[in-house]
Amino acid sequence: MLLGGRRSLIDLLRYSPSFLSRAYSSLHYHKALNGSNIPFANRSFHVQGLRKAPKRQKFFSSNVPPQTSQKDHDGQETPKSQKKKTRLPPGKTSLRRVAVEAQRSRDIKKQRKQTAADESEVPKVVTAYCAAEQYDIAHVARILKGSGHRLDPYETGLFPQVVHIEILNSLPRKLDGVSQSTADIFIFPSGTVVAWAVSEDVMSTLLSETLLPASQNPHNTRMEEEDLEYIEDPKKESSSIKGDRIVLGTKSQAPSAESPGEGESSEAHQSLSHTIDTVLAKIAFSSGLARSTKLAVLESLLADYFESTRSIPAMLSHGGRLPTRSFILHKTGDLLNIRAQLNLYSELTDSLPDLFWDSRHELGLEGYYDQVGKALDTNIRIKVLNEKMDYAQEIASILRQQLSERHGVRLEWIIIGLIAVEVGFAVRQEIKEYNGGIVSEGFRLTGQ
Repeated sequence: MLLGGRRSLIDLLRYSPSFLSRAYSSLHYHKALNGSNIPFANRSFHVQGLRKAPKRQKFFSSNVPPQTSQKDHDGQETPKSQKKKTRLPPGKTSLRRVAVEAQRSRDIKKQRKQTAADESEVPKVVTAYCAAEQYDIAHVARILKGSGHRLDPYETGLFPQVVHIEILNSLPRKLDGVSQSTADIFIFPSGTVVAWAVSEDVMSTLLSETLLPASQNPHNTRMEEEDLEYIEDPKKESSSIKGDRIVLGTKSQAPSAESPGEGESSEAHQSLSHTIDTVLAKIAFSSGLARSTKLAVLESLLADYFESTRSIPAMLSHGGRLPTRSFILHKTGDLLNIRAQLNLYSELTDSLPDLFWDSRHELGLEGYYDQVGKALDTNIRIKVLNEKMDYAQEIASILRQQLSERHGVRLEWIIIGLIAVEVGFAVRQEIKEYNGGIVSEGFRLTGQ
């Protein structure tokens, strides 16, 4: 029986290789369930190709592959959780990030260019001084000629409205190993002087000594100053103001094609013409800066006026004693003087000074003048100054009214006193006449 069974098993293995393959696969499957690391085998004993495992369908519960178990901290076996692959978030390469990176790179390049420009061109300072109420231009011209200065060196034709001189620059700037040698000074009839890159020592000597005889009502104790930075840009033909900095365009226009004989003379003439245009641009900027400095003087005077009359509204509200007549008249005269200097005796309120009417329109000097006014808020400051003077005028009017009333009351008391004296004399005269009549009547009766 045993021999027969063994033969039947050998015949089964010989004629049924698929049975042996399934048995071998089942054996390894059970070993995998017991925790063995033997890989799953799909190979039969006979030489043939690899058999592929049937594809498991996940929509049947019976086809779910068994889960391996692992021991926890207590020694109990727990089924190993199947890790689900999480989807990685998309990369941070959105359009906004790309735009931010591009803007950052542009800012870095711009900053590098700006740093290189600042290193190559150091900004200089243009300063305006208001040293007097007015300047006698004819006297100024005589003084400067006597000092050896050349008036209007580039023949701009604006001499009556402004006096232009060039002096040796005491603030040298290294440019390719050569230091700048000249600087420009512009003197206006309004009592202001504008200096382009000139040291304070030179300007102090010029204002306090040289030009002092030609000044009217000089501001010895109070001299207003305003300054702006400026640079010379050889890449621009026109000038402008960017923030608080003046950019002077010093680039000359490209020369036109001419004959070889006229090339050098034309180039020299074009260079001189462009230098004249640059000087005219400086005059326009200087005029606007001088206007702002003159306005600053009036603002300071009005501030002093308000400080001296600050206690008057409180005195009126508390019924205190009013200032004297001389004080009221003095303050009224100061206020009228400030208002006249602003609106009558200067060009502060004019939209365009007279010197621009004599210049060529294509130069655009009016635009430079307006740019300075916008940068320094000149028109707004004039409006605010007039409004403050209107308020000061109201206070002065109330003081004059109170002064008139007080004077009228005094006159009334004087008149009342005179009437009382006259009544007293009349009563005395009547008494004397009455007493004289009684005496004469007594004598007459005694004589009879």
